[in-house]
Amino acid sequence: MSTHAEILVAGKAGEGPALILSAPISFWGGVDAKSGRIADVRHPECGQCISGKVLFLPGTIGSSSASAVLMELVHAGHAPAALVLHEPDAILLLGLIVAREMGWQTPVAVKLPRDEFGPFKDRQVRVDADGEISVSD
Repeated sequence: MSTHAEILVAGKAGEGPALILSAPISFWGGVDAKSGRIADVRHPECGQCISGKVLFLPGTIGSSSASAVLMELVHAGHAPAALVLHEPDAILLLGLIVAREMGWQTPVAVKLPRDEFGPFKDRQVRVDADGEISVSD
């Protein structure tokens, strides 16, 4: 199974277990930049680690600091393997752009409608640099 998604920010292809969040998240205060764990106790996936996962985001809760948290995750080696967003979040994605400008290897970020997330649940997923999303298990 595979589908093609729109590239939001170019980056390196990534592969890992799919982590499909059931609710929007704020990276500022919601994700620990040092560990990659979801730290917001009100979030349904609190305690889950986004590091090395193909992270499916149904939405984000905006904060001007979200980009800094994502950039810190990239720098610390705790970024998701790839990001799949329902809707682009320019502030969040700025973190990938700045990290890339700093010379750090960044994951690809793509856009895919939320109603297409389901088939990837509990699967090993690969997101290619060209936007192809496929099940790799």
